[in-house]
Amino acid sequence: MIESISAITLSTHDMGCAVQFYRSLGFELLYGGEAAAFTSFRAGTSYLNLTAQPEDKHWSWWGRVIFYVADVDGAYARARAAGWQPSTAPRDAEWGERYFHLTDPDGHELSFARPLSGPHKSHPLTFPTRE
Repeated sequence: MIESISAITLSTHDMGCAVQFYRSLGFELLYGGEAAAFTSFRAGTSYLNLTAQPEDKHWSWWGRVIFYVADVDGAYARARAAGWQPSTAPRDAEWGERYFHLTDPDGHELSFARPLSGPHKSHPLTFPTRE
């Protein structure tokens, strides 16, 4: 039985820019950094890793990583204050989460979310479509 996700690793063409992006959102740097080939951040009890890739390595849309945060609106304000342009404003979704989307400098789509309290119930097998 799968217990949890230990880490997600994303590719980057510019480690310096990617590290600055994730640090500006509040991710805690654990290993590596702007000049490293591999960098690791804390993401709750899991990890978000970055791995440097050569310019000729390309990727297309693959999905999104969803991070639960204590305050969706606060995370949105922090992203905006850092100069980032989220693709959606925070909103309450019919599947029972408040969320917003933000794309990192390498094109990886991120969602910052929090379960709603009340009549909405988030179901682990509910996969919202890409907006």
